[in-house]
Amino acid sequence: MKFLATTLILAALAASAALPQRIKDVAYFRGETTTQLIGYGLVVGLAGSGDTHRSTFTQQSIVSMLKRFGVTVPDTYNRTRTRNVAAVMVTATIDNQLKPGGVFDVNVSSMGDAKSLMGGQLLQTPMLSHVTGELYGFAQGAISVGGYDINTATGGRIIKNHALNGRVPGGGSIMAALPGGVANTGEVGVYLKEPDYTTANNVALAINAQFGQAIAQAADAAEVRVQVPAGRQANLAGFLAELESTPVTVDVAARVVLNERTGTVVAGENVRINPVTITHGSLKIQVKAFPIISQPSPFSRGETVLFNNLVPYTETVDSAHVVTIEQPTTNVAEVAAALNSLRVSPRDVIAIFQAIKEAGALPAELVVM
Repeated sequence: MKFLATTLILAALAASAALPQRIKDVAYFRGETTTQLIGYGLVVGLAGSGDTHRSTFTQQSIVSMLKRFGVTVPDTYNRTRTRNVAAVMVTATIDNQLKPGGVFDVNVSSMGDAKSLMGGQLLQTPMLSHVTGELYGFAQGAISVGGYDINTATGGRIIKNHALNGRVPGGGSIMAALPGGVANTGEVGVYLKEPDYTTANNVALAINAQFGQAIAQAADAAEVRVQVPAGRQANLAGFLAELESTPVTVDVAARVVLNERTGTVVAGENVRINPVTITHGSLKIQVKAFPIISQPSPFSRGETVLFNNLVPYTETVDSAHVVTIEQPTTNVAEVAAALNSLRVSPRDVIAIFQAIKEAGALPAELVVM
């Protein structure tokens, strides 16, 4: 019953997405951007696991580096085998709010035929913007590799994760101010990370309720324009801090995520399954509609309400084994639980949900991982 527990727990967690969230968790301000930096450098201190003589660019880089320190390198050096050095590409994505002197993490990836970067030290590497070519900082430090690649003289080998990618925590340093930042122009743009008209309208309403005046208006599905009150323009940082802490209800799209490797089914609270019948092998799934009419009491102001109660049934064709779920509505978690009770394999579960989607009975986005 392990699959059943996993399915129900994850589905319940997905339903919690409708709880109020802070604006800073679902949006960002106009001018708040990131910059991707890149650099080419050398990693030294490798225990014979660096690039071989076949990586000519590594040998050329070593010669160029030594000449910068006034070391005369003979021409025959290019034919030597230096296995303790590796050429790498260094990348980083940093927040434009960082000021000169700020530090950031960098990722290091091998370019040549090195075997492992474990134990290596990244030499000082200029970090440039690939778009503009401007220099914004430098990176250096000890590389942290979350794996290993060990070879023996007799041909034995043991590998864990990937040893040709590493990370230097706090290895980068900002030297020049980055472009961007929230400008004090009297208007602040709030950009949603996932554009949605309902969420944008909810953000505008929440801001207006927070500050007690109509200062926010949704421009489209991704942007909410906020007019900074005259009395708050002198302290824009304080206004933005209060603005980003405002709780807002985020509208979640109907989406079902299926993991083919583990058989996990994750669905949001807005996902429902319409009446449908599917026969898969010896398994039969049926979702029926049972309309319920709620009649108000005499002389009351209530209204007659029609509720379409959907109940799923599953059974195997060659046996009398039937599983019935009696709930007010039918959702993905209930159908997945019914399938699990019949010990349906994860691959068959995914095939069934795909068939339900193709039949038009699952009005939600289906994502298969």
